[in-house]
Amino acid sequence: MSAAVEGQQPRLPDGPHKAPAGLARYVAAATLARTADGGAVVAIVLLASTGGAPGWLAGLLGAAITAPHLAGPFIARVLDTAKDGRTVIAWACVFHGATLAAAVLAYPHMWTGVTVALLLVSGLVGPLLTGGVSSRLPAIAGPDRSSQRRAQGWDVATYGIGGTIGPSLVAAVSAWSSPTVAALVLAAGTFAAAGLIRLLPYAGPPAGSGEVPHPAQTLRMMLTTGPLRRTLYLTVIVAFSVAALPITAVGATGSLGVAPAAAGILTAAYGLGGLAGSAVLMIKPLPGDADRTMTLLASIVAAALGLVALTGVFWAAVGAYAVAGAANSLFFAATLAARSEYAPATARGQVFVWVGALKIAAGSAGTAFAGATIAAALHTPLAIAVAATLVSCGASFLDRIRERRKA
Repeated sequence: MSAAVEGQQPRLPDGPHKAPAGLARYVAAATLARTADGGAVVAIVLLASTGGAPGWLAGLLGAAITAPHLAGPFIARVLDTAKDGRTVIAWACVFHGATLAAAVLAYPHMWTGVTVALLLVSGLVGPLLTGGVSSRLPAIAGPDRSSQRRAQGWDVATYGIGGTIGPSLVAAVSAWSSPTVAALVLAAGTFAAAGLIRLLPYAGPPAGSGEVPHPAQTLRMMLTTGPLRRTLYLTVIVAFSVAALPITAVGATGSLGVAPAAAGILTAAYGLGGLAGSAVLMIKPLPGDADRTMTLLASIVAAALGLVALTGVFWAAVGAYAVAGAANSLFFAATLAARSEYAPATARGQVFVWVGALKIAAGSAGTAFAGATIAAALHTPLAIAVAATLVSCGASFLDRIRERRKA
């Protein structure tokens, strides 16, 4: 049980704390792994569509590598029981790269079911390249909270860089050669990430396997531990909400008086805002209690989404998207801090992967919801997103008050 349950300050993870060299290797490994994870689905969809496959098949192949992320929590327990978690994550990188490469090489020559099966395996280990890698950071970032949170700023940047570079790299290599070659480049990146992860400072297991909870027990613990419960539902709601932005960007170009291609500028501004936010965190880490900070930053995300909805001039909209990206980046860093500081040592890896998997699911649901509701009115998805985020902030505030009264 986390220290937060007892009303005490959360205890930072123990570990070797070889921060400077370890953090540099961590950032390189995480960026490579997340670039591959972020670009893989684009490569797969391009491979199918440029080969003349129907849209439903391209969608099926894309879903085959993304949907298995939801199973991540059920394989993440090995992170908390393994003698050396670096080995688990390194092998996950190797499996991800090898099965991705095999899938794209098999696609034109073998039954499609073989490609689907390989992509399912690749997607199954995907969460270990995202939340699993992040679970290693507390042991190498440094012993004090400021060092931990500065390192979390770097971690947020690796997600932003990976999510931006991955699809861009795939597009560039596909235009120069082919989507198959693009996927093979991503696979090579995961092999390099595996080597770098093995070079991270060693941190032994927190406890014997008998003390590590099973996935369902971990989820139950998260739902009954105030700070982790709030981390979970705030993360899910914010991920659902910001997923409306790309859909809104496409729909808003007409009312903003610009060409449809300008939607790319808006989404790029969101990404650059996120990177700017993570850069700020590297210089000035988030202060204060992560639990309260999450609620505050979620409300700022809601305000930024409202700003996007109210902006009627293109260049002002670019600024609003950048503000939304920065706000979401800061919020994400607060959730990483909460996961690090409130998760019990015996389930830290599972907590990271549980939150990450549900965040991905919420983002997918938010994109689908925005696509289904934007026809009613341009800003319907954003209006609902703002309302949902503010409600979750209010619930978080009342949740903490209830806990204090019980204590």
